Amino acid sequence: MRILVLHGPNLNLLGRREPQVYGTMTLAQINQRLEALAREFKVELVIVQSNHEAALVDVLHEHMDKAAGAVINPAGLTQHGVSLHDAIKAMPFPVIEVHLSNIAAREPWRHHSIISPAVKGTIQGLGWRSYAAALRVLVEMAGD
Repeated sequence: MRILVLHGPNLNLLGRREPQVYGTMTLAQINQRLEALAREFKVELVIVQSNHEAALVDVLHEHMDKAAGAVINPAGLTQHGVSLHDAIKAMPFPVIEVHLSNIAAREPWRHHSIISPAVKGTIQGLGWRSYAAALRVLVEMAGD
């Protein structure tokens, strides 16, 4: 089983960017924890981080017929990623939106996600565990 893990813009700066909001764990550390969890579940991860919306859309298109699901942190594309929203809606597999922070408890402009209506569900506010919870859910959904 293949699961996509897509990290949006600026997530490559995790551990350095606003650690009071996003924590001190780096993206590499999050990916290592996800890879360890994936080994437990016996699933393959395809992990991609991009600061460009089109690159994330391309990964979804490329794996449209090869993946069982996707975890996506749209980051800075959360409020404005129309092409990402449309690509997610076209996928035949479930997509789970994740956020490290609770976007509903932050600045008012962050409260609305254009991505949320396109995904199966959203997990937020749990730090790196948001990703782990989403991966666990996708594996369970694929087994149903």
